[in-house]
Amino acid sequence: MKIFNNVTLLAITCCLIWSLPVAVSGQAMSKTAEPANSVLTPSKEHKKINDAIVEHLKHRHYLKIDINDQMSSTILYRYLDELDPSHSYFYGNDIKEFEIKYRFKLDDALNKGDLEPAYEIFNKYQQRVVERLTFLIDRLEQGLGDMKFDVEETLRVDRKDIPWPETEVSMEELWRKRLKGNVISLKLADKSLDEIQEILLKRYRNQLKRIQQNSSDDAFEFYINALALSTDPHTQYFSPHRTENFNINMSLSLEGIGAVLQSEDEYTKVVRLIPGGPAERSKLLKAADRIVGVAQGSAGEMLDIVGWRLDEVVNNIRGPKGSLVRLEIIPVDAEDDHQTKTISIVRDKVKLEEQAAQKQVIEVKRNAKTHKIGIIDIPTFYADFKGMHAGNPNYKSTTKDVQRLLLELKQEGVEGIIIDLRDNGGGSLQEANSLSGLFIGLGPTVQVRNANGRIDIIRDHDPQIVYAGPLLVIVNRMSASASEIFAGAIQDYNRGIVLGEQTFGKGTVQSLLPLSKGQLKATTAKYYRISGKSTQHKGVVPDLYYPSLYSFDDIGESSLSEALSWDKINSIPYQIYYKMEDIVPMLENQHTTRNRMSQDYQYVLDRRRRNESMKNKKNISLSEETRKKEREEADAWRLELENSLRLSKGEPPLQKISDLKEEEPRVPHNSKVDTKDPVVIESGEIMVDFIEVLQKKTAYR
Repeated sequence: MKIFNNVTLLAITCCLIWSLPVAVSGQAMSKTAEPANSVLTPSKEHKKINDAIVEHLKHRHYLKIDINDQMSSTILYRYLDELDPSHSYFYGNDIKEFEIKYRFKLDDALNKGDLEPAYEIFNKYQQRVVERLTFLIDRLEQGLGDMKFDVEETLRVDRKDIPWPETEVSMEELWRKRLKGNVISLKLADKSLDEIQEILLKRYRNQLKRIQQNSSDDAFEFYINALALSTDPHTQYFSPHRTENFNINMSLSLEGIGAVLQSEDEYTKVVRLIPGGPAERSKLLKAADRIVGVAQGSAGEMLDIVGWRLDEVVNNIRGPKGSLVRLEIIPVDAEDDHQTKTISIVRDKVKLEEQAAQKQVIEVKRNAKTHKIGIIDIPTFYADFKGMHAGNPNYKSTTKDVQRLLLELKQEGVEGIIIDLRDNGGGSLQEANSLSGLFIGLGPTVQVRNANGRIDIIRDHDPQIVYAGPLLVIVNRMSASASEIFAGAIQDYNRGIVLGEQTFGKGTVQSLLPLSKGQLKATTAKYYRISGKSTQHKGVVPDLYYPSLYSFDDIGESSLSEALSWDKINSIPYQIYYKMEDIVPMLENQHTTRNRMSQDYQYVLDRRRRNESMKNKKNISLSEETRKKEREEADAWRLELENSLRLSKGEPPLQKISDLKEEEPRVPHNSKVDTKDPVVIESGEIMVDFIEVLQKKTAYR
């Protein structure tokens, strides 16, 4: 059951205006929740906030939102899908009634400050959820002994495009299958029927208790965010409680695991990891993993948190520095929801120095010659603004740290520099601009167009080039915002090669707009590269492709509903450093030749194809034997793939897939650069190719 779909940060957030979509604390349970089954109604304060948000969207939002009949339809369906994304609670007749009454009327209501339609729909939702949970609890209290696990039947798991059930019979059949699917998943996790009955009864009773504690404030926040998110994915209303949590996040005083989380259906999903945070350092948690259990310490009870409110999940994961939390997760590449594993993470603060850029030197042997290549890993675009404004000459920033590392690497005699921006979710625009200036002379780095059409050009005003040699930038799907500005500038200037895969595509700017209670985070501007291309939606397309395990369907701007479109504006004059049209084809040919022979490259491709195939499954079997066979086949496939890779590296094969354990991080404690990473190895080879091409004078400065 999905109660809220907000995003929460379990450590810190980056610079607000220029960061990846700002992650804030989850929606909180009201301290004065209405009695169970009460009818929720809006307050005068809600109307006041509604009116202010409507005005902000009309006049301050980048798109200058026109709240008309078309927008009314968008808001209605967004609201319904946010409440019931699996189309499993409302009946078809409920939806038809809402369509007749409100499809083209919500705009009139919003413009008048009338919130009654929102509360009518929310109250109906509460009623339907209570009905379904009561049905499940009644069924479980009768026991599971009569449930047949040898019947060949299927459950549709992807229901976002399926009509809502029309009758009580079809609704109960759907929920009978959903219950059976949950029971089979737990059976395959070696739980007895008695244990399963206890687990599920506790889960559904907790969900029933939570849904009955929803308050009028909760209903308002849910509805007003359906309005906000109908404009674009990054516009969002922060209630007073969530504003307070956001301010805690911005003050860097929060302790936890360092992860951005959101609710997705019944689950808590990892959106991204905070660079330098405990989760990122552990290498045990990944973007798009789902958390289903939380336990305190090494021996605490594992709480089943499926269906919990996001704020309650967060409160259980947060904790004092140095304390241990255990998480039961469904890995992003799990074949089935029953394939969980338990990980342990020690809570800590995310400190600025732990996000600092790090360097490493790798050696690439080519034709009896050894080439020294410098790699600088930049996990985020950071700056100690307080120290900067106080005039502290030792304040930390990305640019200052990278400049120092570049000078050190030059002293060490490296022939080329690689900048690793993988998983860098952005941060300070100022730092993206000044970092670009280390590699180019005077010139523009990015254009910013605001809601009134005015275009500001951000420039590097320092003529000094700290490093003028061969340059390569590595990106992946999680490289976003400021990372895309830097990579796009390097690509537009033809200053270096970009390697990896299409980046996130977050090319919009958000500002905080104050309200009488809480605040609105609204999209107010848009980024454009100096070539005139937007980074929005499409991101930066690399010159040379190298895949990761991230799925484009799950991660990236293009995966978000109502994302602003890609477009172009006029380019501005800038210098060209290399004739990349001559260089890239040669590098691509050598890159492709190596990839054909690379077991690492094929391994990533195979796993990615498998993951995408699993995500495209719309139905699951409700036969225990069939599910067991599917698991055995999946384990056999993974074992063969892992052993092929291990044998190619001269490592002994595994006897069974359970022998495959999470490897200890291979990164030295004083460096974030993993020199055994296949992408790092290939980037070194590409850099040597680049150096050799330049030495043959096939390109000109």
